[in-house]
Amino acid sequence: MNAPAYWQWLADLVLAVHVAIVLFVILGVVLIVLGNAWGWRWVNRLWFRLAHLATILVVVAEAWLGLVCPLTTLEMWLREQAGSRVYAGSFIQYWLQRLLYYEAPDWVFILIYSLFALLVLAVWWRYPPLRR
Repeated sequence: MNAPAYWQWLADLVLAVHVAIVLFVILGVVLIVLGNAWGWRWVNRLWFRLAHLATILVVVAEAWLGLVCPLTTLEMWLREQAGSRVYAGSFIQYWLQRLLYYEAPDWVFILIYSLFALLVLAVWWRYPPLRR
């Protein structure tokens, strides 16, 4: 594998991890609510709930502080190392970015992330994690 292809592959991998984290945050709430309705005890395991809560709180903190996600920064750096323009490249990159990145004013993202964090906290209160 030549050097530019290697960097491109790493950038695509970082993008895929980023999308997986977004899905974890969104689907995590769905799994917690449905899991409690259907009697799945694992959705209330403390490690799962803490990981879910911590993830959305990091997203909200980044939004409120005006910080760019470190995964986005890393992906852009890797694409530069590959010699490609940011947000142009492979099939995986094209489609995952269309799913993950969209244009809106900053206040829209801050509001969405904050409301989603409140939803996560409400679910935490309604379905508290299991204690040992």
